[in-house]
This record gives sequence, structure tokens and C-alpha cells, in this order.
Amino acid sequence: MNFNFFLLFCDLLLLRRGGSSGRVLVFLLTGSSFFLSQGMLARESVVIDPWRPLNTSLFQINDFMDQAFLKPVAEGYAHLLPTAARKGASNFFSNVDDFNVVANSLFQLKIKNAVSDSTRIALNSTVGVLGLFDVARTIGFRKNTEDFGQSLAYWGVGSGPYMMLPIFGASSVRDSFGLLIDTAMNPIRFFDNLAVRSGLFFLREIEARAFRLPLDNVVGGNPYIFVREAYFQRRDFLIRDGVSTGAFSEF
Repeated sequence: MNFNFFLLFCDLLLLRRGGSSGRVLVFLLTGSSFFLSQGMLARESVVIDPWRPLNTSLFQINDFMDQAFLKPVAEGYAHLLPTAARKGASNFFSNVDDFNVVANSLFQLKIKNAVSDSTRIALNSTVGVLGLFDVARTIGFRKNTEDFGQSLAYWGVGSGPYMMLPIFGASSVRDSFGLLIDTAMNPIRFFDNLAVRSGLFFLREIEARAFRLPLDNVVGGNPYIFVREAYFQRRDFLIRDGVSTGAFSEF
């Protein structure tokens, strides 16, 4: 196995946001471009799920892992940690994410947003003590949400088939590739200490899961279809900057 690819894969697992060597990125770019060129482009609101049997199996595995490990840990985390500490952790990871937001705003020629989010980083990383406090928000600099999948969509790349990724959950061909690129650009990836990177990843995942705990009872009907449809709806909403088509295919 190419060792650089192995390191990239480990960082993907640890950061959930996608490189290392030029060879790896060229390989991924070439492979993804081939698949996307073979008729896998589609409108955001159209659900394409040709790999449903495999996706369903992966969904069940992910759900088992969530119920057996991640959810109980998140419940303990939410119960034991003071609200202020949780808010600080959430703000810290939001500040880290803003670096990718700035880059992808530039990729999409959203210069005003890029300037705004650069200001957020400057304020929150200094006055906000490394992002623990979102002081930028209190003075009117709202957070934007951009990623490389959205950047690809901006330039006309369709979602491609729906994919259920192990551990990472709902995705698509385009957004899975975007995940790799976002991980390569994530500042946390550049921590030399693997234990630090791992700790930051798990803290972020636990905080995110704790935030979603109140939503556990919202899922209705077929959970697999619900998650798939919700995923495409959310991506459609983000890509269109808040204007959703509102189309659900199998409810």
C-alpha cells in the first residue's frame, strides 16, 4: 500500500474532512473525474441510489456503531460537561472550519463572504481566544457554510449517485471527493502529533453527536429513506444558498 495514501486515509478517519502527496491527489482527481464523466451528473433535487443494497447494509452498520458507542458517549458528555464548556468546544471547531469556508467561498467567487469569514477568523482567533468565543458573531459577522462539494456544484458538477460511507454516513460521489479535499485543507490535519489530531477529532464528533441528540426521535417512516432524503435536501439548500426545491421522492 502507498504509505502516503495510508496516511491520508488515517487523517480522513480522524478528521472526517478529507491528502498528503501529489500522487494521491492526482489519482483521486483522475478517478473522480472519470466517474463523474460517465453519466453520473444529476440535478441536486433528484435522488439517485443505484447502490441501495450496499448503502442499506452500511447504514445499518453505522447505526449499530452509533447506538453502541457514539450515542452513549455523547449522552455522558452532554450530561457531565457544563454548557459553557460545550459552547467553547463548538466555537473552537467552528473557527477551524472557517478556514475551509474562506477557501471555498473564493472557489465560488463569493468575495464578500470570503472577506467576512476571514474577519471572523481574525477576530475569533485573537479576541475570541483561539475561537473559544464567537465574538465576531456578536458584532454582526455571521458564519457561512461552504465546502468543496458545494464548490464543485457551483461549477456545474452534479451530485452523482448517493453513497453511504462507513463511519462518515450519507454522501454522494461528488461530496465524497469534496470530503477528501476539505480534509486535506483542514488546519487540524497539520498537527504533527497523531494523539492531538485524534483527540480533536473525537471531541468534535462527540460534540456534534451531542448536539443532535434532541433530533433522534424526529426520524419517521423508513429511517434509511429519511436520512437519504434529508441529506439531499440539506445539500440542495446549502448549494442554492438557502433556496430549497422541497422535493422528497418516496414519502
